[in-house]
Amino acid sequence: MAKKAAKASKSKKPASAKSSSKADDFRTKSGDELNEQLAGMKKEQFNLRFQRANGQAENTGRIRVLRRDIARVQTILNEQRRASAKA
Repeated sequence: MAKKAAKASKSKKPASAKSSSKADDFRTKSGDELNEQLAGMKKEQFNLRFQRANGQAENTGRIRVLRRDIARVQTILNEQRRASAKA
């Protein structure tokens, strides 16, 4: 029981603190800049997945970070599209 209590008392930093600052950085950019950045991230993701499949990947954690950043950019682009369609 003591182990469970010790595990429960450990608290991790909220992930939202990191992601909101990244999202804020992305929100300051225009749609064209975001599309360019998105294309670059997708190319990098492809290369990293290819390296991982061949057993050459050194930084496999970068794949996860890229996947989440791509999702952030796509979300912001969709928000911008909805806002412009509404106006």
